Amino acid sequence: MARFRLTVEYDGRGFRGWQRQREGIVTVQGVLEVALARLCGHEITLLGAGRTDAGVHATGQVAHFDTVRPREPWVMLRALNVMTPEGVTVLAVEEVDATFHARFSAIYREYVYRVLAGRSAAPALDRWRVWHHPRPLDVERMRTAAMALLGTHDFTAFRAAFCQSKDPVRTLSCMDVAVVGAEIHIRVGANGFLQHMVRNIVGTLALIGRGDWPPSAMEKILLGRDRTKAGPTVPPWGLYLERVLYKDEAR
Repeated sequence: MARFRLTVEYDGRGFRGWQRQREGIVTVQGVLEVALARLCGHEITLLGAGRTDAGVHATGQVAHFDTVRPREPWVMLRALNVMTPEGVTVLAVEEVDATFHARFSAIYREYVYRVLAGRSAAPALDRWRVWHHPRPLDVERMRTAAMALLGTHDFTAFRAAFCQSKDPVRTLSCMDVAVVGAEIHIRVGANGFLQHMVRNIVGTLALIGRGDWPPSAMEKILLGRDRTKAGPTVPPWGLYLERVLYKDEAR
């Protein structure tokens, strides 16, 4: 038995999220498992580092699988990119130790959320790549508010009502709001995330950025631990899973 690690990028708009679902529902995990089963000659279970929602993209998703019929990593890489549908690309394949686990061995995950703000017309080419916010957003106000989230906190105020995680405490070690060209990029890095956590944080920052709430509202919301007091859940298509890191891997 051999274990392999995959690094994958995908366009989330063509899939109902990462996680395999019932027959007939197209997911990233599902199409990769079909391709891997054909390649390896037996059923494969592929485990990912993050269960991205429908419409969410990834440029650095990590997953692993076990096989009794190992091939050279370069053979697997070339074959998988022929066998998987448009919208999914396997960037790397490497054999790893049996103790490696894509989800439980991860020590850091980083997402970026792209916002196109202050433009009246919605984008044509990036319609499903960014969140279009017609009103301008004050980046300095958003950046000030975002700093309240750094560190270890109970993020109940930013979790989905149906989130199944037993522990709402997470440690954010990266929280940045930056202007990149015509867009605003909100980058969030942590040891783990609750369901919809990044999208709810962005929704709250947007209300602060457009002047509806003061920057100080972020800390009050965080400490209040009440989801109804935070901002709305923004659309999934502006969100990207960019990096997953493991022990001894530098940021």
